[in-house]
Amino acid sequence: MSRPRVSLPDTAAPGEIITIRALISHVMENGQRRDSSGEVVPRRIIHRFTCDFNGEPVFACDLDTAIAANPYFEFTAKVPESGTFQFEWHDDDGSVYTDERPITVT
Repeated sequence: MSRPRVSLPDTAAPGEIITIRALISHVMENGQRRDSSGEVVPRRIIHRFTCDFNGEPVFACDLDTAIAANPYFEFTAKVPESGTFQFEWHDDDGSVYTDERPITVT
């Protein structure tokens, strides 16, 4: 089962640039490997990752078969106000894994 993990500060100063780290435990099967009986293991990867802050896009990327298992992202964001970061990982099988993290501007 895929499990997202996100790390970011609980608080920030107005306009501060923070570092966000996001990781999801996922096999990222590329669809080119064969199992022990010679059958192709179906492709199953996280093909899209997004991060929004209070509904506004902060970061997004599309992934393909060259991405290793357990994809990890590290990026920065400017925090103008208190709010919530929303994260989504979209899987080839139609699953969407989500996480939310609040941040308080002091």
